[in-house]
Amino acid sequence: MTGMTLKRDERGATLMEFGLIATPLCLMLMGIGDLGYQSYLRAVTQGVLDRAARSASVGALNSTAVDSYIDQQMQAINTKNGTTSVVKKSYYNFSKIGKPEKITTDTVPLGVYNPGDCYEDANNNGAYDTDMGSAGLGGADDTVYYQVTITMPRLFPMASLLGWSANQSATATAVIRNQPWANQTAQSTTVRCT
Repeated sequence: MTGMTLKRDERGATLMEFGLIATPLCLMLMGIGDLGYQSYLRAVTQGVLDRAARSASVGALNSTAVDSYIDQQMQAINTKNGTTSVVKKSYYNFSKIGKPEKITTDTVPLGVYNPGDCYEDANNNGAYDTDMGSAGLGGADDTVYYQVTITMPRLFPMASLLGWSANQSATATAVIRNQPWANQTAQSTTVRCT
């Protein structure tokens, strides 16, 4: 072949173009599949959590039964080496969710809890907490914060090429007020000083 014929020869051009596009295309498709699977996990987890929280709010499930129900419902997904963790915290009302216990006597540095400060022990556990929720489902008319996290190995082992971890997590949360099946007990707080 002469130089002019080789220059005009287009055989193999499609193969070269495919080679340039194939790797980014495959990575993009795997990324979309991985994100789609994570959305699926989140939706399933949210559905299971909503059903469990609703049953607990009307007094049909206790704290242990909520954990068992969620584990049982997530079992089909967890057969792929997944793990599920459940957090349940009860609060006297909605405005207390995620709030720290109130510092009543503040020493330097101000605005943060440190030795020598006094605080209202809202959950009566004998320690200052940055979240005043009590473990468990609380009682009648209490507000309960639920969080379920499922951690699974990724669908595609190539995720490390994108800088992602080998596992993916999906978290579902719900905040539901318990039904008034009895009178709500008055919130009792003890002032403690360290």
